[in-house]
Amino acid sequence: MEILVPILAAAVRSGTPVLYATLGEILTERAGIMNLGLEGVMLVGAYAGFSVTKSTGNPWLGLLAAALAGALLVTVHAFACIHLGANQVVSGLALTLCGTGLSSLLGRASIGETIRGLGPLPLPGLSQIPFLGPVFFRHDPLVYVSYLLTACLCWFLFSTRSGLNLRAVGENPRAADAMGLPVARIRYLYTLLGGALAGLGGAYLSVVYTQMWVEGMTAGRGWIALALVIFGIWHPLRAALGSYLFGGVEALQLRIQAAGSSVPAPLLLMLPYLLTILVLLFISLRKGKGILLGAPAALGVPYRREERE
Repeated sequence: MEILVPILAAAVRSGTPVLYATLGEILTERAGIMNLGLEGVMLVGAYAGFSVTKSTGNPWLGLLAAALAGALLVTVHAFACIHLGANQVVSGLALTLCGTGLSSLLGRASIGETIRGLGPLPLPGLSQIPFLGPVFFRHDPLVYVSYLLTACLCWFLFSTRSGLNLRAVGENPRAADAMGLPVARIRYLYTLLGGALAGLGGAYLSVVYTQMWVEGMTAGRGWIALALVIFGIWHPLRAALGSYLFGGVEALQLRIQAAGSSVPAPLLLMLPYLLTILVLLFISLRKGKGILLGAPAALGVPYRREERE
């Protein structure tokens, strides 16, 4: 038990940046827009959060700047896909390349520099609960916000009219349009919200997790978030479980390395990503009809009111 608690606590902390990006992508894809640019958006958010925190000394301003930077970057993707009807896969991949290059260019002079970001803030009372306290309630404020965000999105998507409208746009935009819903406006809104959450996930790495800037510090977490959307079948709670599973494997491989294991370090580093591939393969085999079973029906399909089916 003494060994398990720190691993589970590290799993929550390691999974939090991926969770933010995954929740944002769930909102985006529920609206029918696929954003494969999460890796680039997270990197831009990470640098924006780091640079603003460094210049102002206020990590909350850094997090706000990261969310705004993420939303601003995906605006290009939203305009191309929603207004121009561009291929969403191509646009998303371009966004990844753009975000990666932009963060590398802007952050070149800051590599290795450190900042004073957000630290742990144990919750009074809850942090003293045996087992659950150390695992869930001795973290930084952004971890607690992610708990609330996951619960709120579950309620929003499945218990509110606005959530129903969002799902309708992702399932059948033509029917939603016939009902009087502003399809383009809804898609813009949730694509930008998804970008803001992805930027916040990137900022978690630079402002909270490491409190420094390292080029390419997301290390593929944006792609993991895309996989976890499918793993969670577009449901926030299942996505949270997947994020913590990824974080747990990452924490475990770090602990194995620290223990001086004879297993080659590159092999240990690939464990979280190998697990993600295996989980997706398992889901694909279980579903039988393909891995995207359960995806919004209009995901990745441009919608133009004047076009007929």
